[in-house]
Amino acid sequence: MNHHCVAIVPTSDMDASTAFYRLLGFEVAADFGAYRILEDGRGWHLHLNHMPGWPAQVEDNPLGLYLYVEDVDAVADRVRDRIIEPDAPHAKPWGTYEFAVSDPSGVLVRIGRIIR
Repeated sequence: MNHHCVAIVPTSDMDASTAFYRLLGFEVAADFGAYRILEDGRGWHLHLNHMPGWPAQVEDNPLGLYLYVEDVDAVADRVRDRIIEPDAPHAKPWGTYEFAVSDPSGVLVRIGRIIR
């Protein structure tokens, strides 16, 4: 078995977070009510954990995810109205082509690919 890592992301609104991650390409693989397992069938895995009232203020959420994908522009087209930076996606000095959005609980989600 290959090693891989799965993020467990807290959310105060399970349905809003699920809908957001569906826009990025995830589908629900298992639903246990207060805990959902999402995946895209190509390697992305994400677990949502219902945490009522968390975070106290969305802008204070310290969590972030980086999703690597081949067709960054296709994903960006699905969430264009939520992209944080103007004129994104674009190339970054550290060698990625990416953009960023925030999920309903304030998790920073960067979506990109390596371009070096």
